[in-house]
Amino acid sequence: MDLFEYMRSNNMEKESPLASRLRPTTLDEVVGQGHIIGKDKLLYRAIKADKISSIIFYGPPGTGKTTLAKVIAGTTSAEFKQINATVAGKKDMEEVVAQAKDSAGMYGKKTILFIDEIHRFNKGQQDYLLPFVEDGTIILIGATTENPYFEVNGALLSRSIIFELKPLDKEDIKQLLLRAVYDKEKGMGAYQAEIDSDALEFLSDMANGDARSALNAIELGILTTERSNDDKIHITLSVASECIQKRVVQYDKSGDNHYDTISAFIKSMRGSDPSAAIYYLARMLYAGESVTFIARRIMICASEDVSNADPNALVVATAAAQAVERVGMPESQIILAQAASYVACAPKSNSSVSAIGAAMDVVAHEKTATIPSYLMDAHYKGAAKLGHGLGYKYAHNYKNHYVKQQYLPDELKDRVFYEPTEQGYEKVIKEHLIRIREEAQE
Repeated sequence: MDLFEYMRSNNMEKESPLASRLRPTTLDEVVGQGHIIGKDKLLYRAIKADKISSIIFYGPPGTGKTTLAKVIAGTTSAEFKQINATVAGKKDMEEVVAQAKDSAGMYGKKTILFIDEIHRFNKGQQDYLLPFVEDGTIILIGATTENPYFEVNGALLSRSIIFELKPLDKEDIKQLLLRAVYDKEKGMGAYQAEIDSDALEFLSDMANGDARSALNAIELGILTTERSNDDKIHITLSVASECIQKRVVQYDKSGDNHYDTISAFIKSMRGSDPSAAIYYLARMLYAGESVTFIARRIMICASEDVSNADPNALVVATAAAQAVERVGMPESQIILAQAASYVACAPKSNSSVSAIGAAMDVVAHEKTATIPSYLMDAHYKGAAKLGHGLGYKYAHNYKNHYVKQQYLPDELKDRVFYEPTEQGYEKVIKEHLIRIREEAQE
């Protein structure tokens, strides 16, 4: 490192954001994540003993994935290399691997490679690492906000221990905020700032478990607030609310939070809990989810989980889907709430799912059955000579517009695919079918 590089590094450290400066360098300084770094936990023991194997840190933003990697960097005797998958490529990995081989051969030292945002690497880039992780040339530490079981190659996962980080709780965030305000070495203690208890409560709550969001807010508040007559900067509730005007919602439209939230939304409608359905709807809308996407999911639920127990559910859901495209936000939230609550409150049946599932299975796995000739089209040229349509009984000519007649192929004549339940309108359908069959003419 030359003089200019040294100066640049020093300046960056001093001028970096508070969240970066406040990162702990030892395990004892880490706040939260006790379920994986408690003193009796595997990761704590491994870091203390400097016996780290390949690891994947998985969790929402601001929960300490990079922090734990930095702690490992500060405690290990191995060489520590870091790259970010958003900007790095295969060439960067080749350089790290070459240096790792030299370090192992010349000094007998292991190399830890920390890859931030590892899910950004494509399959080929991840495959490149595999043999070097396999033979111990590098120890991999990956950090991702996405579910590693979807985004990281199975071969790498099988050679790594996965640690899931949770959003920090409110008390953890409070502890970090107090450290940020009063710590003179790493925090902003030199500014002589004070934070009111209600402001501390507000910020720790609004951060929603994201430490980085809370620290960014307090830094902004201290740097932009005028000193009072006592020559101190007072972070009041008013100042705090200006610095974090909207609650942080952990929601990535292409990531786990997206799928988890929509899953909870659908399951709440299926489970007939309209309050829960409206809550998850609000979370999605607040995070900027597409109203058309939400409307499509309501339509699917109306058919899949309500079905003919209340045929109007699909009508309401479809009308809502059309309406939100014409109306837009913010009014669309009312339309979606109406549709979601209707589907949630409707009687439930999955008879249509069972019916089409069973029929599709027969079509896919059994020999194609012959359609009875009397059901075949009798209008095309030559159909009559083949006997197509002959003997067909026209239902409207009989009592109740029903006549006993075999509609399924001979091979399937005793199969039952659709069975109405006793739920909602399907009970009426079931009673109707029983009645007309009992009164039917031959």
